[in-house]
Amino acid sequence: MSDTIDISIVSSGANLADARLHRLTRALLREGLSVEIFAPGLHRDAPKIINGASKLVIRKPLLSSHWAPTHLIARYFRSRFFVLRSRGKVIYAISPEAFAPTYGWSKLFRKKFAVDLFEDYLSLLKDRAWTKKLFGIPGFIAISDTKSALWFAARADLLTVADVQVPPFDAKKRLVVRNLPDRSLLTPSGEMDKTPRAIYIGDIRKSRGLHAMLEIAASASQWEFDFIGGVAEADVAFVQNWLKAHGQPLLVDGTNVKSQYPRVRFHGKLAPAESWKFAAGAWVGLSLLESTPAFIDAVPSKIYEYLAVGLATLTTPLPRCIELVEKSGGGLVVTSPEIAANTLNHWAKNPAEISAMRRSGLEWATINLDSDSEYATFADWMANLTR
Repeated sequence: MSDTIDISIVSSGANLADARLHRLTRALLREGLSVEIFAPGLHRDAPKIINGASKLVIRKPLLSSHWAPTHLIARYFRSRFFVLRSRGKVIYAISPEAFAPTYGWSKLFRKKFAVDLFEDYLSLLKDRAWTKKLFGIPGFIAISDTKSALWFAARADLLTVADVQVPPFDAKKRLVVRNLPDRSLLTPSGEMDKTPRAIYIGDIRKSRGLHAMLEIAASASQWEFDFIGGVAEADVAFVQNWLKAHGQPLLVDGTNVKSQYPRVRFHGKLAPAESWKFAAGAWVGLSLLESTPAFIDAVPSKIYEYLAVGLATLTTPLPRCIELVEKSGGGLVVTSPEIAANTLNHWAKNPAEISAMRRSGLEWATINLDSDSEYATFADWMANLTR
């Protein structure tokens, strides 16, 4: 590979298996740009080269990828260390704690500076229990740091955001790059398995519907459930207690399927292409976000992807989620775990109903989700920064 690197992606928080990291990277590679990635995680989970002409380098972290992957001190260390090692014409920071050092480095060495915001982090902090510990001191520090990161983000040569409601809105150059499906990473659901099965792909925590989904799993006994994603540290004990109470094997290193095949399965965090293999044969995708400040105005990327692979969607009644499933005809809104479980039990006896819904959602996604255009626009804007 040539020593020339167009884009250095710096991710001190999101690891190599992160789905948005994969989507953005693949868009840049399709544009013909050379990319290097600095991120924690396992090399096997990193984005892959799309064709022989693509240029992609995964940089090894200084310390083991297993060392405190989400610890705040580790994240701050990586954000500085990764920026110092970057060689790209454009440094693209996708973790907020990396914005300030990237800004300083770009000014010092006259590089272009771009940033990405996955979500509204100020609202997201209101969902996190740890921010309220020790008289709210951790929350105060995190909010202050996030406000500082947004100040730097507004001054980037390019700011990309995952949705229209994500601040800052006064940026020098702001581009919305929604988490539309990258179909090259997805596996179509195809023909439904004989045994009805629901899947969930994403972070696994209470605010994202963990408690509700397990309540549904307890009541919809004819169904199997696959949960793909890392369980939040604060929720591990809850999951273990639930599994034990319902006669399911406990989690070991984030998964309970290594030696057994239970009805309710946790697979741990996987790379996107590996995660979506579980869609094959599944009937339904679950998206049961709680009505929190971070989620009230959001569209979960998984709903786009469920529709794109031909899964029916069950969603909680968040405004934009309601609009999406009603427009597509590819899902239902459920207001409680009891209603969701009753719906699944009904579908198990009446599969023709869910088949029609799956077809409608897939047809709508094919016509209305123009992923290629949106990602091509993003890649073109990034390419302009390298010139």
